[in-house]
Amino acid sequence: MQRNRFLPDMLSTLFDRGRTARHDNDPRSINELCYALLSKEGDVSGQTLAEVILTRYRHFEDADKLAFFKFLNEELDIDAAALSEMAANYAETKSNKDFELVSEASAPKRRQLLRRLNQPTGATADLVSMRVDLLRLIRDVPELKRTDLDFSLLLRSWFNRGFLVLKQIDWDSPARLLDKIVAYEAVHEIDDLDDLRRRLSPPDRRCFAFFHPAMPDEPLIFVEVALTATIPGSIDKLLSEDRETLFAEDAKAAVFYSISNCQQGLKGISFGNLLIKQVAKELAREFPQLANFVTLSPIPRLNSWLAEQADDPVATAVLDGTASPDELRAIAARYLMTAKGKNGLPFDPVTRFHLGNGAEIHDVHAEADSSENGQKQSSGAMVNYLYDLSRVEKNHGNFSRDGVIVGSKTVTALAKATPKAKPKEVSA
Repeated sequence: MQRNRFLPDMLSTLFDRGRTARHDNDPRSINELCYALLSKEGDVSGQTLAEVILTRYRHFEDADKLAFFKFLNEELDIDAAALSEMAANYAETKSNKDFELVSEASAPKRRQLLRRLNQPTGATADLVSMRVDLLRLIRDVPELKRTDLDFSLLLRSWFNRGFLVLKQIDWDSPARLLDKIVAYEAVHEIDDLDDLRRRLSPPDRRCFAFFHPAMPDEPLIFVEVALTATIPGSIDKLLSEDRETLFAEDAKAAVFYSISNCQQGLKGISFGNLLIKQVAKELAREFPQLANFVTLSPIPRLNSWLAEQADDPVATAVLDGTASPDELRAIAARYLMTAKGKNGLPFDPVTRFHLGNGAEIHDVHAEADSSENGQKQSSGAMVNYLYDLSRVEKNHGNFSRDGVIVGSKTVTALAKATPKAKPKEVSA
């Protein structure tokens, strides 16, 4: 889907060029600039130094970025020997001064550097983007995980719930923001402008996103919601061009059918649980007649699990396309209720996410997603997770503490069923 991006892109380019022209005339290397930022010079000229470093990094190739991260990792690491000596002194003296020395020495200098880099306008977005590079380079240089730990620690602090702003996105939102919704949609691809309009414009559709004051034009995560008369069992029908629009006041269910993380640099920082719960509360206030808050979710690892069940004829039938809808529902329910990873948690990542938020497995549907990805992942099966606002905290505690998987009577019965696969037809 194409939009007119000429003016915003031109302004962005001019802005970046202006920052470069005004500030990056310092003859020192980026490593020397980092040391300067950590010194008393940084106390006086920290914002200018930080902007020079960030501007220079922005123009680095991968080799220079890797060298920069190695510098952070090795040269600005904890001095373990000095820390050990300080810790021994504090163990003897218990003095406030020695405690202060231990506290300062136990944090690597790169953590202080990152804090000081976060001074100029737009620096937070630069550091989030920098972490995208770091996560990519870590694949070949795993020792950089020490540096990523500091990035993650600081980003978790900067992006905590107290700073997040919930906003509704609709068809009248700025075009540049709508472009990003299209680009970041990770569950059900948005085909064109008409498809986007169908998701944002009708009275029975909603979209909400979290934003951060330091990145006001960048959604962190967004959720698409359908207001429906009943709990749906098919994404094909939910997003159909021919569906009948419902007056929001007549809706009985709020359906979270797509949730997408937007910032790869914030990987590992969970916003989804906060977003779903807050949106549910907002919708409950606006539409008190809503009886159910549910998802219509993919089952992304079902078929990969079935491929390992070589002795199960139903698993084989699902994979070769000969299973009945009832057989698919039953084995999908068994997968969701019983399949565990080596850590003892549910094998399916979407299941882990929603159960960890306090939801329960409500129902399983066959022939729900005819898309190429839906067929590849789960042979078209989908699942509803129910968010009972009166039970989410209890469910969350039971799952986190004891690994309890809560399923409805329907799903529990399906999971215990043992349907027999139809025999394959043998050609003459």
